[in-house]
Amino acid sequence: MGHLTKQDQTQKHSADGEFSSKTPNLHTDIKLGISVNRSQFSLHLLQIFLVGLTIGMTRIVIPVLAEAEFGLADNAFFLLASFVVVFGVVKAVMNLFAGSLSERYGRKNILLLGWLIALPIPFILLFAPNWNWIIFSTVLLGFNQGLCWSMALNSKLDLAKSSQKGLVNGVNEFVGYAAVGLAGLMTAYLVSILGAREGLFYFSLAVIVLGLMTAKFTIIETLPWAKLHNTQALNLNTNKQQGPLLYSQKNATTKNLAQLFKYASLENKTLIALNQAGLVEKFTDAIVWIFLPIYFITQGLTLIESGAIISIYGIVWGSTQLITGPLSDKIGRKQLIVWGMWICGAGLLAIPFTQGVILWSIEAAFIGIGMAMLYPNLGAAVGDEAPTKYRASLIGVYRFWRDSGYAIGALIMGLMAQWSQDLMMPFIFVAISMFLSGLLVLLWLPKKLT
Repeated sequence: MGHLTKQDQTQKHSADGEFSSKTPNLHTDIKLGISVNRSQFSLHLLQIFLVGLTIGMTRIVIPVLAEAEFGLADNAFFLLASFVVVFGVVKAVMNLFAGSLSERYGRKNILLLGWLIALPIPFILLFAPNWNWIIFSTVLLGFNQGLCWSMALNSKLDLAKSSQKGLVNGVNEFVGYAAVGLAGLMTAYLVSILGAREGLFYFSLAVIVLGLMTAKFTIIETLPWAKLHNTQALNLNTNKQQGPLLYSQKNATTKNLAQLFKYASLENKTLIALNQAGLVEKFTDAIVWIFLPIYFITQGLTLIESGAIISIYGIVWGSTQLITGPLSDKIGRKQLIVWGMWICGAGLLAIPFTQGVILWSIEAAFIGIGMAMLYPNLGAAVGDEAPTKYRASLIGVYRFWRDSGYAIGALIMGLMAQWSQDLMMPFIFVAISMFLSGLLVLLWLPKKLT
């Protein structure tokens, strides 16, 4: 799909995803809101669920079976962390460009591209002769996650009202991370029955093909809804003498991605605080992904027991966001973000100092609650601060910094564990990082973000 001109910006999108020749009135033919767009909103939630399954299948099986299936030596912590480092870099870069690409080529086309790139992953997992092939599959996984997750979220934000950003982010992350947790448990069972390669192959192939087919035949383009958001936002700012930096007369020219990246990363104090918090909170998810399965196995748990505990983290994280996302629309984002960071840090710090499936399960749930408090509300807060015209791109910048946390956190933790030959060091590092990042959010963010 080519770049939309000013003349065709208001063209209505038909059910098959292509613009029709009819030019509707944006204020009558296209309406904003989850309820009036519930069919497409639900289909994009299905997309998020499938994307969550795709990433979740790697959470339990690959770290635990890396030595047995791919020849990693004992305590090769840096090599184990390498696949998360690569994933973080690729996904971060894709997040940065996905928003601007979708504004030019359409949300649906970028969504389809993400699923097409993922198609080789099942076959690589089945036939990979060494760990380098797993790293390559992680590159493709990063492309898939960066493009598909971004598009499914941006499309739901397009369809919803501006006042529903917290609800959208909460529902989105609930579905996505519940799927992450379920996929970890499902693949652990499949692998115990079919073997590592075969279990991952059948699961990943089914999910990716289903994602591609549903994206192709059920999803419609949501750019016309995004144009309506922009029109309404511009109308609201018409009579204001002062407005956000990016709407001021001095900055009336269209901003490119480099200018927006500088604005969000160096100039806007609120966005800087949110971006660093997004980056650091990924340290928590990275340690759960890389080291928690290994840690539980070294403590005598089975693969399925380990998978069940880690699934509690994902499912609690996902389900609790149904409460924390909408709640932030009412009480503001700041306190939920700050306390979420601190709760995660406390839960992680407790794990190496306790013993037993019950305590570890409670702590996993505790970390999940913390993630639910901070995760959807960081994204919603960026949406609050971002002018509607640049929302997709500024959310892309935030998602770049956020998923860079996978790479930075995995690299630091891998080096720490390799150097010390002790899994305690990553837990302490992540806990301290979460406490300090939460403190910066407390000091830099406005009292109430709505």
